Parts: sequence; C-alpha cells; structure tokens
Amino acid sequence: MRSLRPAQTLALRSLLSARALHGAASPAAPAAAGGARGCAPLVPPPRLPPPSSRAVPAGVAGAVSFSLTFATVAAAEAKAKERPPTDLLPQNVVLYQYQACPFCNKVRAFLDYHDIPYKVVEVNPLSKKEIKWSDYKKVPILTVDGEQLVDSSDIINILQHRIKPDDKLTDEDEAKWRRWVDEHLVHVLSPNIYRTTSEALESFDYIAKHGNFSFTERFAVKYAGAAAMYMVSKKLKKKYNITDERASLYDAANTWFQA
Repeated sequence: MRSLRPAQTLALRSLLSARALHGAASPAAPAAAGGARGCAPLVPPPRLPPPSSRAVPAGVAGAVSFSLTFATVAAAEAKAKERPPTDLLPQNVVLYQYQACPFCNKVRAFLDYHDIPYKVVEVNPLSKKEIKWSDYKKVPILTVDGEQLVDSSDIINILQHRIKPDDKLTDEDEAKWRRWVDEHLVHVLSPNIYRTTSEALESFDYIAKHGNFSFTERFAVKYAGAAAMYMVSKKLKKKYNITDERASLYDAANTWFQA
C-alpha cells in the first residue's frame, strides 16, 4: 500500500492539471503533445455523472466537478507525505517545467510526496531560453545537486533508488498505474481542453496571461498556439479512437478512482 501512494498522487496530479484552464482555482497550462514521458513545446475527479447531451458552457462542468473534489484530494495528498532520511535528501533540486504539462506534474507529485524541497523554473515554450544550456529540449528537466535528469519516469526511478536504496525500484502496481497515466490518461486531456476552437482560444488566453511570455509574445501564443493544439487534439482523438471526449475523460477518472 505504501509503495502505491506515490503512484496515486501522480495520477491525481495529472487529473487536476487542467483545472484552471476552464475556471477553477489552481493555475494550469495545456497538456503537451510531446513524447511518452516528456512535454515538447505547445495539456477529472471522483465518480462523475455521464456527460449530458446538452451543450455546456466552456469550463463549467470541469470547474464544478474539480471544485467538489478539491478538498478531498488535498487531504489525501497531505496524508501521503514521506520524507527521506536526512542523509539521503537531495540538497539542490531544480525543476524546469511547463506548469501543467502532465509529465512535469508527475515529477512534482513525486517530489511533494517525499517532501523533497525544490525550486521551479517556468520554461518559455517559444524561446526555451531557460533550457538552452541543455541538449534535451523537452520538459521536465530536473537538476539534482548539479546533475541533469530527464524523462519523467526515469527521473522518478532514479530519485526513488537514491532516497530508498534498499527498496525495489518500483512495484508492479505502481509501474502499472504510471504506464496508465503515460499511455492513456494524458491522451484524453488534450481532446477535452481543445475540444472546440472557442475552448482552445479560452485555454490559450489563460496561458498567454499566466505563462512565461513577454508582452509581444502573448498574441502569437494565444492564436497560433490555440490553432496548433486544436489540430493536435483532433489528431489525438483519431489516433486513440476517441469518439466522445467527455465520456472518455469521465471513464478514465472513474477507472482510477475505482481502482
């Protein structure tokens, strides 16, 4: 049970990563269209009712469902803290991220769960100037006492081994749910966030205002980003045989919470 708690937190953090894009309180950005466990540049709640056939104003359903569960999720995360032994605690940890990239959320969830202090550097997805020093051009990137770690699952595996060298690297349940997040959950987020052109623009309006952009970059980010991610969401929908975005999202959330 204890080894499964980090995986639970990873999935919860991914489920919550879309809250603010459509009216909820926590800051967020879009799911990325990057590789399996890293976000390239230009991201659902306990049991949810079946999606209504009526048109719902953008963001209302997501904001309500997440608001209803936020206190419960926060309480669950608070109880999940496990601090490593002091002599094994990394001393200088920096996370280079996009705020709501699901893979960055995975790494943040692991760090938070184990109560590992870290600094966050928000990367500008247009210029990527914050990671020009690295040959790896996706996020997350984690530097640990000066060493660069990349790929969300590799980062977690390496840190897990360092802070608990006597434990197995990962158990079967934890590995299964990490794969589920990487291979299923993240692929239903974009078709929901960028479901229509108006919702894509709404999302990127938030991102442009709250992301790491200069004043002159915001216009391009909003309109070019919205158009690009709207097309990406349609491709993801076709690739993963998603016929109903909302139903797929609710099914994923219910699968997780039932498990």
